[in-house]
Amino acid sequence: MSLYLRYFDKETLVATVDEAIAFLAGISEVGMNPVLESDIRDYVASDVYYPKRYKIRPRVYFIIIKTEAATMQDFKDKKAVHPSAGNRDREPAPALIKLNEEREGWYEGVLNFKRVLMIPGTGKFQYRDTRFVARLKANSGIDCYNRIVEHLQERVDERSQFPSAKGKNYSFRFLGRAK
Repeated sequence: MSLYLRYFDKETLVATVDEAIAFLAGISEVGMNPVLESDIRDYVASDVYYPKRYKIRPRVYFIIIKTEAATMQDFKDKKAVHPSAGNRDREPAPALIKLNEEREGWYEGVLNFKRVLMIPGTGKFQYRDTRFVARLKANSGIDCYNRIVEHLQERVDERSQFPSAKGKNYSFRFLGRAK
């Protein structure tokens, strides 16, 4: 495993944590100290593979990324992506597959959206979180979502905001085949 370090236009790819600390010690703005050195060693020894950012001063950071790249060019070409990160560009997420899976039948869809309601005392409008649950016939999870949104758009204020079908504010479950 290698470590990619970057501070503004200064960057390097090193093989050991000692080389990383030596690189950072050569940058006067970083201010290498025993606490920072210990934290970097702990990060490198951990199973965490997401990038780590260290704050130097307000809005100024340096970054460390664990990688399997052997050279800087491999890192830049993203040839050494960690296997647990997966190749997200090439294969869709499992939730997206389920959303688009064609399966005709009964669905229960739950949609949490921002509904515009008038406050009776003042005559002003405000957004309220609203949960809508419906059971309906559909061909897929996305079809269920589209039918729910279409139904609501005819019945609520047009300024109401509906979440994405891919987000956490929409869920569905397949209840069974339509008879």
